[in-house]
Amino acid sequence: MTAKNLTVSFTTPRHGVVAAVRGIDLALGAGECLALVGESGSGKSATARAVLGLTGSRATVDAEELTFAGEQLLGFAERDWRRLRGARVGFVLQDALTSLDPLRLVGDEVAEPLVVHELGSRRDRDERVISLLQGVGIPDPRVRARQYPHELSGGLRQRALIASAIAASPSLVIADEPTTALDATVQRQVLDLLSDMRDAGTAILLISHDLSVVARLADRIAVMAAGVIVEQGTPDDILLRPAHPYTRELLAAVPTFGAPGRIFRAAADVDTSPRDSPTRPVAPSRADPSRPGRSHPIGRTILELDAVSKRFRSPDGTWRQAVDGVTFGLHAGEALGIVGESGSGKSTTAQIAMAMLAPDHGEVRLDGAAWSGLRERERQSERHRIQLISQDPLSAFDPRFTVERIIAEALGQPGRRGAIKARAEVTALLRRVGLDDDVLHRRGRELSGGQRQRVAIARAIAPRPEVLVCDEPVSALDVSVQARILALLAQLRHELGVALLFISHDLGVIHEVCDRVLVMKDGTVVEHGTVTEVLTAPRHPYTRSLLDSIAPDRSPSPASANTDQHDPALTYTGGNQL
Repeated sequence: MTAKNLTVSFTTPRHGVVAAVRGIDLALGAGECLALVGESGSGKSATARAVLGLTGSRATVDAEELTFAGEQLLGFAERDWRRLRGARVGFVLQDALTSLDPLRLVGDEVAEPLVVHELGSRRDRDERVISLLQGVGIPDPRVRARQYPHELSGGLRQRALIASAIAASPSLVIADEPTTALDATVQRQVLDLLSDMRDAGTAILLISHDLSVVARLADRIAVMAAGVIVEQGTPDDILLRPAHPYTRELLAAVPTFGAPGRIFRAAADVDTSPRDSPTRPVAPSRADPSRPGRSHPIGRTILELDAVSKRFRSPDGTWRQAVDGVTFGLHAGEALGIVGESGSGKSTTAQIAMAMLAPDHGEVRLDGAAWSGLRERERQSERHRIQLISQDPLSAFDPRFTVERIIAEALGQPGRRGAIKARAEVTALLRRVGLDDDVLHRRGRELSGGQRQRVAIARAIAPRPEVLVCDEPVSALDVSVQARILALLAQLRHELGVALLFISHDLGVIHEVCDRVLVMKDGTVVEHGTVTEVLTAPRHPYTRSLLDSIAPDRSPSPASANTDQHDPALTYTGGNQL
């Protein structure tokens, strides 16, 4: 694949013609992985979609040369693109939560490229689907193939998307954030699979905000900012010896085990709250002395889960235990992390805590009072005390509503008149999360990923909750936006005394954010303790396996600038991969 002087422009009603990609040059050969990195809006995805003819009707793609396997792509008709997509070029879409057809079985979704391009018999396709699902690390692939996307966790859906993209053994795979929702162990499995494909001659165009993933897989890295490539080179050059200031800023934003508390100290420099915003009185702080920068107030037990269990029926009629006897308490002003592989029960535990799911056994208490055993109308007056920040805010927003209406609803002011009446409060909340009032009249799809997550946080804090349940709140964000969101959560926790139940597959983020951590496996808690104890001196073999999956050696050591004889995946100390 070759692109010379590639430009991608979009025509918008508000701003006219906007150039998303401006005159970039790329070349990708067989058996090579080229990674595009950069912040949201830097032009990464627009570049990838231009190669597949998926930029949309409002886009204009221009280039001196845009070729794949010797074919000029600029003159392609839609039938030519259909011949290319799926069979010769596979595409891993960015958003697994919304990219799968909710009305189709997972197996049918994975088999679509084989069916469209008439590859193999029905029996061959069925066996190929099972092999693909197994290859991307999906347990019980025959059962999962007969489920619908909503019955799978975010990580399982992401793996199904990858299986579909590589089903027809394409010669080029464009992977747009392929490991966003994956835990460390599955991430390594998927990266090993992509690495094997690359070694077998498949070209890979990788787009990722996770620089540790890039370090492990890429042969070359191109850093994009504002639609242009500002720096390009080997992983050693870019990650260990960055030349451009923008690249250095990206690297500085990555959460690491080597600098705990950095984001919390940075939060002190982020002034986004109105001067007259009220704060809730809190108890004296109880800080972890081994965690610099931690002095967050920790008070009474605000949320308790007492031996809660939940199971679901599988398509084959058997029962699957999703949560089994989970017990913990969350204190006011505390951040409690939950980690584990996809399917370990993390999100189900969060839904039980929110009373969105009723446990089969056990009890949930909010501030000492019954929570899970109540009827919903009995819980309604207390709902404001516990709020959710979901992994996919776009799906959580009503697509008809503007940002103003979304937040006004959370303030108890429904409808257009309510939104107008609450405008001052809505604007103050937006300022608190670092957004200007120019987003008031936008809808969710018109916002960037970072903006959507900030709106989700503004909506969550609008009713002044005592508990925020954060289910993978930064997994889809690039590192610089991720750092700002985590700093914002730290600031809100400090100012409002709000408690965080924080679910993430990124152990670097957990180490930055949390005071204590629970490790879940197969629905049970196998280890818990302070974040320092669990992540630096794990006792349970499963916890050790999670940490070993992100790096064979967890103690960071500075890389020598004078040698090229090292593995950048081991020496680069950012993100999941240490």
